[in-house]
Amino acid sequence: MSDSAASGVRGISVAAAFAGMRSVAPVMFRAGCPDCRGRFELAASALRLAIGASSRTTFYSFTCPECGAAVRKPAGERVVELLTGGGVRTLRLHSTL
Repeated sequence: MSDSAASGVRGISVAAAFAGMRSVAPVMFRAGCPDCRGRFELAASALRLAIGASSRTTFYSFTCPECGAAVRKPAGERVVELLTGGGVRTLRLHSTL
C-alpha cells in the first residue's frame, strides 16, 4: 500500500491543483530619481539589491527610466525585507578579510 493510499489522500494532477488559480499581478515599487526628480514605478526585474556586512554596504540600484541615470540608494532592514519579498534579485557582498 502506498503512503498516499494509507493516509487517505488520492492522487491529483498539477493541472487540477492549480485550475482555480488566477495569475498574480507583478509587484511594482515606487521610486524616484535624485537627478531628474522623476517619480515612477519599477518592476522587481528593474531593481537590484546588494546586501553587505553593514548599512553602508547595503543598497539597491536601478536605472532611471526618464533620464537614464544610474541610481543607488541605501537599503535599511525594512527596504531589504520589502525588496526581497517582492522578488528583487539580490547580491550578497562578502568581506575580503
